[in-house]
Amino acid sequence: MFKKIRDDIEAVFARDPAARSKIEVLLCYPGLHALLAHRLAHRLWVRGWRLSARWLSQVSRFLTGIEIHPGAVIGERFFIDHGMGVVIGETAEIGDDVTLYQAVTLGGVSGDPGKRHPTLEDGVIVGAGAAVLGPFTVGRGARIGSNAVVLEAVEANTTVVGVPARVVRRPVPVDWRCFPAYGNEPGAVADPLQSAIERLCKRVDELEDEVTRLRHPPAAAESDDERRVVANLHR
Repeated sequence: MFKKIRDDIEAVFARDPAARSKIEVLLCYPGLHALLAHRLAHRLWVRGWRLSARWLSQVSRFLTGIEIHPGAVIGERFFIDHGMGVVIGETAEIGDDVTLYQAVTLGGVSGDPGKRHPTLEDGVIVGAGAAVLGPFTVGRGARIGSNAVVLEAVEANTTVVGVPARVVRRPVPVDWRCFPAYGNEPGAVADPLQSAIERLCKRVDELEDEVTRLRHPPAAAESDDERRVVANLHR
């Protein structure tokens, strides 16, 4: 147990440059407090003390703003940064070295009693405000951008962003332990939908400039073709 606590504290130092000392991490990081409470609640849960486990998880939620169902399975060196508003459902499974930021939801979209929450493999990073909804797997080392809504499986070492989430970086041989803050990998392209909208806006601006030029030609002499085009526009 003490080794797990030490590893959890070291995980905070490895991923948060604001951490100054072990005592600061132990006293001032709600993500760590919620994780420690969950480890105890999960032990109660698997031993059949379901009501006690739920009560402890609710006390932790009240104190930290982080809701972790005691049935969720969480691996080693899990880090919740800031943490307020994080929700982790009952059948969620989280691997080692996973990072979540504030307001992340690992939720379900089905009322069935079976597996209904996502599985996050080792090294996954989920940016602030993202929602991962459903009983699918997010592959090892995947990055989920802030405010993304993920509704289907994500391949390993893949970056997804947007609503609904779209792939912006296909699997590449990267070191999954590399830590891009908030799941935004340096060099990754922007949201494809946003890029398409930006291209359309640019094209509209170009066409408006062209129409303005044709409606209000310069004082210099115009060709016959230009005069005909302008006359047609004024009709």
